[in-house]
Amino acid sequence: MGILEGKNILVAGVTLNTSIGYRVAEIAQAEGAKVVVSNFGRAMSLTSRVLKRLDPEPPLLELDVTNPEHLATLPERLGEHFDHLDGVVHSIAYANPETALGGKFLTTPFADVSTAVEVSAYSLVSLVMAVKPMLAAQSSVVGLTFDATVSWPTYDWMGVSKAALESASRYLARYLGPEGVRCNLVAAGPLDTIAKKAIPGADEFNSIWGPRAPLGWDANDSGPTARAVVALLSDWFSATTGEMIHVDGGLHSTGA
Repeated sequence: MGILEGKNILVAGVTLNTSIGYRVAEIAQAEGAKVVVSNFGRAMSLTSRVLKRLDPEPPLLELDVTNPEHLATLPERLGEHFDHLDGVVHSIAYANPETALGGKFLTTPFADVSTAVEVSAYSLVSLVMAVKPMLAAQSSVVGLTFDATVSWPTYDWMGVSKAALESASRYLARYLGPEGVRCNLVAAGPLDTIAKKAIPGADEFNSIWGPRAPLGWDANDSGPTARAVVALLSDWFSATTGEMIHVDGGLHSTGA
């Protein structure tokens, strides 16, 4: 019996098989969960193709977290597959690489800052509130971040958005805890996902991370990160909320 046996999980934000969300869905199913996946727009066709690699193939819903109608109808659409939810995975982020990333921090227009914060941080709250009527007692919300307690080269307004995400997670933990809902984050090291490849200069992290992380780091292996997400979705972390778990080979703990 797996650690998610009998649980219903929504994994929001899967595009390719290199996506962290894809690996989470794969491991969650192996651990006994029933999974529904979401994406939106033109990326839906990519997601549909990669989901065929999973057994069973999870249902795919269209969900643009900035679209009020998509959010309002989400419980009804999820209801075609689940009568309740035990877990939500937020694997969603976006910032305009032309204006908000790659060293352009000081000149980014507010419209692009607003988009980055809405999609990457506020959406954690809007997504959870959209599915709140379906959340079971002792349910778990898990988001993904890149430790925003420090500044990073090239990460710019995405770093600010992740800082907002980390704070939003703590407030969700505060307000939803009395209802038995946990909210935690996993801070992963740099992984070679489609999102990372959109960040100008992000490849520099790979040459730094492996040698400096005490445990080393493989930017092509999302397994450790995904397993941490699955663990937080399970009942094994029943008294943990408002936490940020680092899965980065230990680099966050080291100095120069």
